[in-house]
Amino acid sequence: MKVNGIEKLGLENIEHVYHNLSFDELFEHEVKNKEGRISSSGAFTVDTGIFTGRSPKDKYFVKQDPSQKYISWGTINQPTTKEVFDALFQKAKEQLSGKEIYIQDAYCGSSLDSRKSIRVISEIAWQAHFVKNMFIRPPEEDLANFLPDFTLYVACKTSDEDYKEHGLHSDVFVIFNIEEKIAVIGGTWYGGEIKKGVFSMMNYWLPLEGKLSMHCSANVGKDGDSALFFGLSGTGKTTLSTDPHRKLIGDDEHGWDDNGIFNFEGGCYAKCINLDPSSEPEIYGAIKRDALLENVVLDDAGVVDYSDGSKTENTRVSYPIYHIENFEESSQAGHPKKIIFLTADAFGVLPPVSRLTKEQAMYYFMSGYTAKVAGTERGITEPVATFSSCFGEAFLPLHPTVYAKLLGQKIDQHGVDVYLVNTGWTGGEYGVGKRMSIKATRACIDAILDGTINDSNFSVLPVFGLSIPDHLDGVDSKILNPRNTWSDKNNYDEVSKKLAGMFVENFKKYITADSDFSQFGPKL
Repeated sequence: MKVNGIEKLGLENIEHVYHNLSFDELFEHEVKNKEGRISSSGAFTVDTGIFTGRSPKDKYFVKQDPSQKYISWGTINQPTTKEVFDALFQKAKEQLSGKEIYIQDAYCGSSLDSRKSIRVISEIAWQAHFVKNMFIRPPEEDLANFLPDFTLYVACKTSDEDYKEHGLHSDVFVIFNIEEKIAVIGGTWYGGEIKKGVFSMMNYWLPLEGKLSMHCSANVGKDGDSALFFGLSGTGKTTLSTDPHRKLIGDDEHGWDDNGIFNFEGGCYAKCINLDPSSEPEIYGAIKRDALLENVVLDDAGVVDYSDGSKTENTRVSYPIYHIENFEESSQAGHPKKIIFLTADAFGVLPPVSRLTKEQAMYYFMSGYTAKVAGTERGITEPVATFSSCFGEAFLPLHPTVYAKLLGQKIDQHGVDVYLVNTGWTGGEYGVGKRMSIKATRACIDAILDGTINDSNFSVLPVFGLSIPDHLDGVDSKILNPRNTWSDKNNYDEVSKKLAGMFVENFKKYITADSDFSQFGPKL
């Protein structure tokens, strides 16, 4: 099949173009090229080299009109020049010229009104496989006339030896030229850079069209009642949205337009460190032929040891979404009536579930709070507060208030109820209390989704001002108010004020002359 627009790619002396290969063909190429090993489950396994995660300090946007007027410049969205981009783009094209290349075409976004056409070029078969797993696979009739809205050049075998002269952080580069509709990746093999690169661009395009882009999972009930689950890594976003009684729409990236919510992707990218078939059977069962494992450890028989983090704690698997049995085939649903913010509060201060006003929802959305447990190599057990605005600040080219205002408009327009669910600690902070049981958290989620939470009486938690229910089926009433679970109530009050202070300090950067939601957060 002729590749539409291939003459515009700027590549020379291409030996052969492998265009939109099938899963079986990609598998044959991976084996022939000796790009990895076949696991005992049939999934192909690869190593991504020295980079086993994203390289956020190496991400840049060309600072030029008109996009520079919209981008929120800083440590996340770093500026570079058109001259540096041109030099690195030329380097990438030289790397990809004169050899066999893989071109994979895909859609990002299942809504016909909002989707974008993506083209990814690489010299590595497994990277084409990753793209086929993660994005929406166009029907055959679309491919003949496919033209991309955006093109990614993945030149992982080259790097920028002149990075100091270019004013960059290292010889790795992930650089976006919005006006030319091109991104170039060099120096890193990690598949997640492709996924999050496209996500970053969706987070640029959609809000400027008045549509909300979101770092969240989503599912839908049999009556069409959809729900969104926001949360940072480790809060349970993937686990809690995977529900035997509800169809999975997607586990990570979604949009919200006039038609409702829709998945950006056609697959899942799950962490698999310590993966256990008894606790996460859906993900475990999805790891089969056509799945792609990254940086796992295998024995001589190809059996994966999911507990082995010697290469990285960030072991990953990508697979097409239909590997999950209970998924929504359209990857879309109507406007949600329930939004759930997930946080793993290692301070043990926040209640297992609380109901938010719209204004509180805006505050907690912009805060994007969770808490990570510090490393214990020197006996440190103090929790570390982590704030990532909109639960995905690392991927937001625009100012966080843009996304927050859109969320507020959607909440008003569609009468959405918003809840904060703590999947973290109860009875004390990390090292004293214990992790909230998955059973209790599931019961909280069920009460939200079936509406029975509204049958409860609510009281207000001091300092944080959160509305907490006094009774939920399947939940020990004692844990609903976190202060009741602490043996030392004075200590709870002290830690509560400490965490509140962290919220207040973090939120100062989001206060502007025309937008100030700080009064709806904790009060000291």
